[in-house]
Amino acid sequence: MSDATYEEVLDLPNHPEQLLIDVRNPDEIAATGKIPTSVNIPFTQLEETLKLADGPFMDKLGRPKPTLAADIIFHCGKGGRAQKATDLALALGYQNARTYKGSYQEWASKQST
Repeated sequence: MSDATYEEVLDLPNHPEQLLIDVRNPDEIAATGKIPTSVNIPFTQLEETLKLADGPFMDKLGRPKPTLAADIIFHCGKGGRAQKATDLALALGYQNARTYKGSYQEWASKQST
């Protein structure tokens, strides 16, 4: 599966069926900001969160747990943790997990131009 592009991430508000997961720590997000529509699941909590049953997932994140066929895009600060998150999700059976390689760094630079 191909990596997600800036243009795809920019268009996510028009695709509520897609899930954008920010795997940065909360203090990083507080310092820099977030991409609209993203949900924060720090990388250190990702595996246990993706393994939650539907109810606890909804309680924790306030949205339904994605199916194994859902389109999920991971991002972080520069792309490294996002790729590890994608690899983890694929190993857990999420068939359409992708990485936004540019991650927040690219998002912020393109948003400020």
